[in-house]
Amino acid sequence: MGYRVAIVGATGEVGRTFLKVLEERNFPVDELELFASERSEGQELTFKGERIKVKALNKQHSFKGIDIALFSAGSSVSKDYAPKFAKDGAVVIDNSSAWRLDPEVPLVVPEVNPEDVKEHKGIIANPNCSTIQMLVALKPIYDVAGIEAIVVSTYQSVSGAGAKAIRELEEQTRAWCRDDCIPEPKALPKRIAFNVIPQIDVFTENGYTKEEMKMLNETRKILHDPYIKVSATTVRVPVFYGHSEAVCIKLKKELSPEEARQILKSAKGVVVVDNPEKGEYPMAIDVAGKDEVFVGRIRKDLVFEPGLSMWIVADNIRKGAATNAVQIAELLCEFALV
Repeated sequence: MGYRVAIVGATGEVGRTFLKVLEERNFPVDELELFASERSEGQELTFKGERIKVKALNKQHSFKGIDIALFSAGSSVSKDYAPKFAKDGAVVIDNSSAWRLDPEVPLVVPEVNPEDVKEHKGIIANPNCSTIQMLVALKPIYDVAGIEAIVVSTYQSVSGAGAKAIRELEEQTRAWCRDDCIPEPKALPKRIAFNVIPQIDVFTENGYTKEEMKMLNETRKILHDPYIKVSATTVRVPVFYGHSEAVCIKLKKELSPEEARQILKSAKGVVVVDNPEKGEYPMAIDVAGKDEVFVGRIRKDLVFEPGLSMWIVADNIRKGAATNAVQIAELLCEFALV
């Protein structure tokens, strides 16, 4: 059985990756419709060797007959169009922040809370990229030893801020190499070339950014644990693809680093790369283009007792966005929800 699938935001970084992942995973697509803004209308994208024209998204369209709609076009588009697609019979899997904390909308990481897809009412939210990779790695430990608190510092690539941020890093780096004047930042709040920026999204009243608060609120919702504590510092770094995270966790029960490694080695979607004596640990440059979450530097934490520290890395465009969404679509098929 095949499905009629739509991609909204098809010409963006995540939208194009939707196409790759659907093809790589041989998702049963009978018919594919591509939507983007009016300026992208008429562009052609390739899926399984076929050239498909992009349509401009507008409210005159009927979306009846579409089974699954993958959205990555920003919160405002999602708020306007996701309910219309859902009303016309599609299940929307949305990559923006528009619906993540809506109590009526499941927030799903397939390796963590797959059963939540069964509660959907037409829209399912894809979590923040940093939350996804952190919870894929931590859920197996949470299940065995419990987790009371998480302290996380992220090192997030520019692709998380879109294609304009990728170009900004390229242009600034080239200018620096030519000894030219470095262009002023537009996509990011500060210069990113040879720099790190301790700000992702806007600051809130408590001094944390919206990105940092997402990691707290989304973790609680996905784990169905309103009491777990999360303190995040999210940082943009001059890397094109791949988010890295330094994570310290306070456990409810003692768990040795060796036990944690064994748990993670058998966990779905996790690859353990942890041999520091040989210089083996995950790095963004090595995980770009891959779908798994990579974990290394697992060690006893020196502050939390009992506690562990670890290093978690994943491709933010794939597992942090497109792959997670396609995995949710696969769950819909598995559970016969479309």
